Amino acid sequence: MLQQPKNGHQLFEVAIYNKEVRALVKENQSHCFFDDQWADTQLRDVIAKDEEEARKLIAQRFPPDDGFVVQDVHTTTCGTH
Repeated sequence: MLQQPKNGHQLFEVAIYNKEVRALVKENQSHCFFDDQWADTQLRDVIAKDEEEARKLIAQRFPPDDGFVVQDVHTTTCGTH
């Protein structure tokens, strides 16, 4: 992470995967655009005011319409990785 949370913001860890990639990998195929790694849960850090904002920010970067599924969102503290 390049910056520390400020002004009432918190660090959230978001667990996300791509359901389309997951289904294809189970059939020994690959998605035409996303890497096979998206079949597995990936962790991304998001700085936000609350969980709702964290979910909105991650959805902008990883749209549900593209098959991305948020599996879990929880607060974390800096330096736990």
